[in-house]
Amino acid sequence: MADFAANIPEVVEEVRQLFERYERALIDKDVEVLDDTFWNSPHTIRYALGEHGYGFDEIHAHRVARAPGPGLKEKRIRLEILTLGRDFATTNLEFEVRGQALTGRQSQTWIRFPDLGWKVVGAHVSTTQVSTAGGKASW
Repeated sequence: MADFAANIPEVVEEVRQLFERYERALIDKDVEVLDDTFWNSPHTIRYALGEHGYGFDEIHAHRVARAPGPGLKEKRIRLEILTLGRDFATTNLEFEVRGQALTGRQSQTWIRFPDLGWKVVGAHVSTTQVSTAGGKASW
């Protein structure tokens, strides 16, 4: 029977380190690391602002064309990592958008493959306008 224990500390830490490696690679435009993070498959999907990457090849083409630099993330608001068992994880990042009154959201679905290790199989980046009336964000 599969073990779906939530947030085994050492698994959370593995995923956190890979997530941070990916975030650094975005800033540095380290295409090798960016590509290594994602599953090299036509089934991998990445939705982002101005991008609908269906399959690894489309995702890679966007990475090569993207300018280096910090992108739209100004400041992290919240990072949530959920692991279920030792081979499945999600990361969800909420962030302030650089130079705009928007909140960004980034989600990734990670799978640990027996022969490849941890890979992102699906990802999504979007922004939304936020009202902070009363000191709390509301959508």
